[in-house]
Amino acid sequence: MIKKVFLSLALVAAASTASAQDWPQFLGPTADSKSPQTNLLRQWPAAGPEVKWTTNVGIGYGGPVVRDGKVYILDRDAEKETETMRCIDLQTGKDLWGYTYPSTGAVMFPGSRSVPTLDGNYVYSCGHNGDLYCIDITTGKPVWNKNIFSGYGGTKLPTWAISQIPLVYGDLVYVVAQTPTVGMVALNKKTGAEVWKTAPYAEITYASPSVVKVSGEDHISIVVSSVNAVQNPNAPKQMGRVIGYDPKTGKELWSYDNWDCHISCAPVTAAGDNKFLVVGGYERGASMFQVIKGADGKFSTKELFVTVEFGDQTKPALLHNGLFYAMYGTNSRRDGLCCMDMEGNVLWKTKRAPNFDKGSMILADGLIIATDGANALYLIEPSAEGYKQISKADLLVDNSGTSVGGRNGNWAPLALADGLLLIRNHSKMMCVKVTK
Repeated sequence: MIKKVFLSLALVAAASTASAQDWPQFLGPTADSKSPQTNLLRQWPAAGPEVKWTTNVGIGYGGPVVRDGKVYILDRDAEKETETMRCIDLQTGKDLWGYTYPSTGAVMFPGSRSVPTLDGNYVYSCGHNGDLYCIDITTGKPVWNKNIFSGYGGTKLPTWAISQIPLVYGDLVYVVAQTPTVGMVALNKKTGAEVWKTAPYAEITYASPSVVKVSGEDHISIVVSSVNAVQNPNAPKQMGRVIGYDPKTGKELWSYDNWDCHISCAPVTAAGDNKFLVVGGYERGASMFQVIKGADGKFSTKELFVTVEFGDQTKPALLHNGLFYAMYGTNSRRDGLCCMDMEGNVLWKTKRAPNFDKGSMILADGLIIATDGANALYLIEPSAEGYKQISKADLLVDNSGTSVGGRNGNWAPLALADGLLLIRNHSKMMCVKVTK
């Protein structure tokens, strides 16, 4: 196996200044699409907010993370069939180091899928083929790696490859193997040694593990897809599940068993009082359920509502002031940005005016910053009364000819750190100043 490390030694040796706000993992510091950033611009100039730098990236949907003024992104080169963990200076866009390894093959909608996770002096990432790496961010070299797909009996990649975002909690790193023999796997984060694993799931899930709090306890949760009747027409009907595990042992503590979405991508949104909202695309909508701890210490779940009028194919719903926000754009549905209350009542939808497809959102300083899944970046005031657009900028117009399936596709998660927003499409990643 050919591996290459390139380092800018002078830059690595230089002392870094700690960021006021970091974005160390998928969905931000609190894993809920919210940023502590303040002093946001309340309106953008006609040309849009200032673009500080742009760097080329390969085709894909993988998002960046940020800590101490450094950006980390797992970049895939489809032509060379390699993946590179890149470390980039947040202020200048200059590459500081990169670690490259082979990653052959391609699937539908090719390119990167994952978001790295930062923990201590290490960055964890999982690639297109299931290559899980722990890399020392001070040297740019791997500490350990293993393939979570082929290593657990996987042979033929899922339709949309491996999309796992490593979850680091305590001394363990959690991923879903997505194989016929193994479900979730917990590994020692320092060595990669297996600590526990679960039985396989009935169907492939593209969602990643997340930490949820139930009655004061931390559980590891996963959203499992229902059986895909399109790809498996002869398989018996089986609903998807949302499962909660003991973080240390992998013991199943509870399960919500009425989730009907055959391609699940998003973790749940915590809604308080042990309530959780799970969303999906493909006209599947959303379900709200509650986890209940009995006097005997055992857990059960109660379904609160199901709706097909609110959903999101690629990310969890954003919760703010008792209202959920999501982008319900699917293969046959164009509901745009939607707002729903805690009882499942949909208050408004933008439909195609404007059309929000599979973009991303961050809440910061009381405002929503969102991409529309195509070309535009928006600044929005969240409100129960209707869609309130403040500003729009067409920053992600892509003339490189790298659209996938005829779509420009800025489906990647956003990142916001030190007043700088990171957005990407299929050819470039851009750093935008969104504060005063």
